[in-house]
Amino acid sequence: MKATSISAIYLLFFVASAFILLPFGVKTDEEMGAERVPGQAESAPHRFDLPRHLLKAALLALILFGIYYVNWQFGWVTMDDLDLYN
Repeated sequence: MKATSISAIYLLFFVASAFILLPFGVKTDEEMGAERVPGQAESAPHRFDLPRHLLKAALLALILFGIYYVNWQFGWVTMDDLDLYN
């Protein structure tokens, strides 16, 4: 596998991981006991730590990409295994 393919596939895993992890570990102002800003949605996070979120997404993407790459090397699950109609 070429380095460009590796980086592109890792980037896809990273972006997907970032979106998947968005709702986890976020507390609202009500849960934190703080007052909301007028016009603020009830579901808005109290404090969103972007660097920590991106680090979590990078680690999850690294794990998922590692599983993908090892499967690509050894061929544990192939397209023939996923063909449910034949």
